Amino acid sequence: RDHVTDAKIALDKEGKIIGLRTKTYASLGAYLSNFSSCVPTYLHGTLMQGLYTTPAVHVDVTAVVTHTVAVDALRGAGRPEAAYGIERLVETAAREIGMDPAEFRLKNFIPPFDGVKQPGYQTQVALQYDSGNYEGALKKALKNANYEKLKKERDKARSDGKLMGIGFSTYIEACGIAPSAVVGSLGARVGLYDAASIRVHPTGKVSIYTGAHSHGQGHETTFSQIVADSFGIGMEDVHVVHGDTEIVPFGMGTYGSRSLAVCGSAIMKSVDKVKEKGARIAAHKLECSPDDLEFANGSWTVKGTDKSVGFGDVALTAYVPHDYPENEEPGLDFASFYDPANFVYPFGAHICVVEVDKDTGEVKVTRYITVDDAGNIINPMIVEGQVHGGVA
Repeated sequence: RDHVTDAKIALDKEGKIIGLRTKTYASLGAYLSNFSSCVPTYLHGTLMQGLYTTPAVHVDVTAVVTHTVAVDALRGAGRPEAAYGIERLVETAAREIGMDPAEFRLKNFIPPFDGVKQPGYQTQVALQYDSGNYEGALKKALKNANYEKLKKERDKARSDGKLMGIGFSTYIEACGIAPSAVVGSLGARVGLYDAASIRVHPTGKVSIYTGAHSHGQGHETTFSQIVADSFGIGMEDVHVVHGDTEIVPFGMGTYGSRSLAVCGSAIMKSVDKVKEKGARIAAHKLECSPDDLEFANGSWTVKGTDKSVGFGDVALTAYVPHDYPENEEPGLDFASFYDPANFVYPFGAHICVVEVDKDTGEVKVTRYITVDDAGNIINPMIVEGQVHGGVA
C-alpha cells in the first residue's frame, strides 16, 4: 500500500493542535480490486485525525494507477498508514516546541467519553468515535514502562556515548466493517451485514450456523464461548457450522476486524430469540407469566422461589410439544441478520525502547510496552495472539 503524503500540522501558542492538512497520492496497483479505492480514502483519510482534538482538518487523497499488483485489504487496510502519518506529525511538533512527546500527546488527546453518559465524539472527517479514554491508555503505558526511570537511563546512555531512544505511538482503528449505508454511499455494491442461526436440538445441544468463515481467527472457540455462556451450558455442547454455503446463512466474510462485532452480534440476536421463546415454554410448564421468570445458570426460575426448569427440559419440550403453550410453534430454531449502525473503535498506546549501534547502525529493541483497549475480551489468548502478531 504505497502512499506519498505531504502533511502539515498547526499549533497555537500553548501547544494545542488547531489544524491538520494532508495530501496523499495512493497507489492502487495496475487494476482495481474490490476494496482498493476504499483503503486510502474511507479507511485512511477518515482516521488521519487520530486521537487528537483538531478543530480543522483537510484530507485530500488522489488514487493513482501503477505497474504493481492490485491493492486490497490486508492487516489494517489504511488504518496503519493514518496512524503513522499523524504520529510522525505529533512527534515532530513536540520536538520542535521542546515539549516531552508524551506530555504533548496528553495535552492534545480528545477528552475521555464513554458513549453513554457522554455522547460519541464526532470527528472533523465523517466518523463518530463510539467511546474512548486515550489519556488513560497512554498513562497506563507510561506507568508500565516506568517512563521517568527510562528517561534517566536514556540520558545516562547518551552521556556515556551510547544511543538509546524511546518511541511513542498511539492509534485508533475503525473495526466491525461496516454499516451498509456507509459503504453504499461510497459506491460499494454489497451490504456489510452478517447473519447467524441458532438451532437448539431436543437434546439441549446447540448448533451455530454462521456466514463468517474461520481461517485461523478462532471463530469456533469464541462463538461457542458466547453461546455457551448465554445458555449456561458447556462449550462441548455447542457446535459451530461454517463454510458450507448450502447450509449456512448468507454472510459477508471474515475481514476488517468484523467477525465478533458483526457476526457475533447476529448470533446474540438469535440467542435472545431462543431465550424469549424458551421463557414462554418455561412459563407454561411452571404455570406463571414469562415476566415472573429469570434466567441464570442454564435454568428459568420463578422469581423469589425455588421453582425452576432447565434449558435441556425446555429444549425437549419444544420438540415434543405434548404440554405446550397454545398457538406456540414447535421447535427452537432462529435466524438473525445484523447490520451495524456504526464502526467500533478500539485504540491503544505503544512505547518502544531501542538501542542503536553507532558503528553499524544496527537497531536493537530492548523493551516494547503495549496498552490496547479491545472492549469486552471474550478469549484473552486469541486477543494476545492478535497483539503479538501486530507488534511482530
